[in-house]
Amino acid sequence: MKHKRSDFPDDFLFGVATSAYQIEGHGQGGAGMTHWDSFAATPGNVVNAENGDVACDHYTRFEDDLDLIKGAGFDCYRFSTSWARVLPEGRGPVNQEGLDFYDRLTDALLERGIRPCATLYHWELPSPLADLGGWRNRDIAGWFADFTEIIMRRIGDRMFSVAPINEPWCVSWLSHFEGHHAPGLRDIRATARAMHHVLLAHGRAIEVMRGLGMSNLGAVFNLEWAEPADDSPQAQQAAARYDGIYNRFFLGGVFKKSYPDTVLDGLEPYLPYGWQTDFDTIGAAVDWCGINYYTRKLIAPAETPWPSLREVPGPLPKTQMGWEIDPAALSRFLLRTATEYTGDLPIYVTENGMASPQRSQDNDRIDYLDQHLSAVQAALDQGVPVKGYFVWSLLDNYEWALGYEKRFGLVDVDFDTLKRTPKASYFALKHALASE
Repeated sequence: MKHKRSDFPDDFLFGVATSAYQIEGHGQGGAGMTHWDSFAATPGNVVNAENGDVACDHYTRFEDDLDLIKGAGFDCYRFSTSWARVLPEGRGPVNQEGLDFYDRLTDALLERGIRPCATLYHWELPSPLADLGGWRNRDIAGWFADFTEIIMRRIGDRMFSVAPINEPWCVSWLSHFEGHHAPGLRDIRATARAMHHVLLAHGRAIEVMRGLGMSNLGAVFNLEWAEPADDSPQAQQAAARYDGIYNRFFLGGVFKKSYPDTVLDGLEPYLPYGWQTDFDTIGAAVDWCGINYYTRKLIAPAETPWPSLREVPGPLPKTQMGWEIDPAALSRFLLRTATEYTGDLPIYVTENGMASPQRSQDNDRIDYLDQHLSAVQAALDQGVPVKGYFVWSLLDNYEWALGYEKRFGLVDVDFDTLKRTPKASYFALKHALASE
């Protein structure tokens, strides 16, 4: 890599990220059923009908995986907790084995000198709560607050940072409007409610953790840069609408206590009664903002009901996911987020990485990371308070509806034997992080 640690400020943190359902192996340790288990069991939803029952077996192999993190020289590990592993019914009896696992994981990180950075929810909703409407049901904010208190009473005293919910757009829009993720709905009313309730649950979790005396609490958003496919006013309006749905709705709720008009134009009739009164909870003060960034999209108008837009293939190089590689958009997002939403709050790039079929000599990933680290430097040069960068992901893993085909890992996983083999990108980062 052309970058090294000393190119960044002394307090800049480098980390690597994973999520529970994608690596742990959900079919063990007393974890309850989730809506991802039933989604994956439904024909046509997931490539090869693959599921997270075994995944990377991180549940039993986590010590070795943490050794890989330490061996590369990362400062931080961003992991997620599984709601259904801790509360198999989503409420009620606690699975002590699940709590014990996260307790051991936390201690093992600290023993290796790695800062634990927890995300409370990364998409695996307990099935009994899905039966009650899941994210469509306002009560989920209270259920999530209760889960937050249980898990953080156990491990919260040792966390470096915590964010309640990973990527609210995916939890709500991708899963309830486009139907690509569990619960696989395509319903605008369900979508509007899920979008609001996921932010309400975020705010309730922040309140609970403040009550436990915790600090360094944040919010994590996945952002996707939207550009008009041509110079027409219609394309510009469609791109602005996409930007509102994907980016500004969630950032605006948390940091401005409001939703953008471009989104309310279509969603307001479907939002839950009294939604306007929830912003004091949604906008509970946070200590930092996390940005997950992967790509940009070209947007054109479409002759369809609202939001009346469509994606257009772009000319830039693409990853194994078919996503365009546009590092400059990361710089623009970091600057725009600080300027329009977060001010002086620390910003972290909480996820950035690429899927690649190269399982050993992954030069494409090394180049991708180099380009995006340059984009972070460009934002730093403009005064944006970027405080860290997390690579997605440590391991090749269960890529949700895409099964095990798409590989984001710095470490190759043979899903037949579960053998871990670090890729060239792992060693490139190790060298970069050790270089002064």
